Amino acid sequence: MADHEIPEELVYTKEDEWVRREGDQVVIGVTDFAQGQLGDIVFVELPEIGASTEAGVAFGTIESVKAVSDLFAPLSGEVLSINEALEEQPELVNEACYGDGWLFVLRPSDPTDIDGLLDATAYRASISEREG
Repeated sequence: MADHEIPEELVYTKEDEWVRREGDQVVIGVTDFAQGQLGDIVFVELPEIGASTEAGVAFGTIESVKAVSDLFAPLSGEVLSINEALEEQPELVNEACYGDGWLFVLRPSDPTDIDGLLDATAYRASISEREG
């Protein structure tokens, strides 16, 4: 298995998004594994501020030189802010997916839903299964 950065303090989805709890809000981005699979990111389409997301439903797209992929909401809730820097610098997702390359901030409809996401160990196992 390739060596992907998977911070222990985050939780993850099987669709390769990460979630970091910050009080009653969460910050969401794509994982190191996802950005590595995609290659050079050239465009990110994010939801509007104030939009509602539904867990498991596409909320935007991420485009690389290889492909266009849907982004799936890890949690239902309201979009509070988006990373506007990605409009001019989508490559931030490649350079710092857990830092400056975050996607958006969400206020979850039900904060306990975060408990249903994968911890770092389970996410590593999910990647291993796909890499065969």
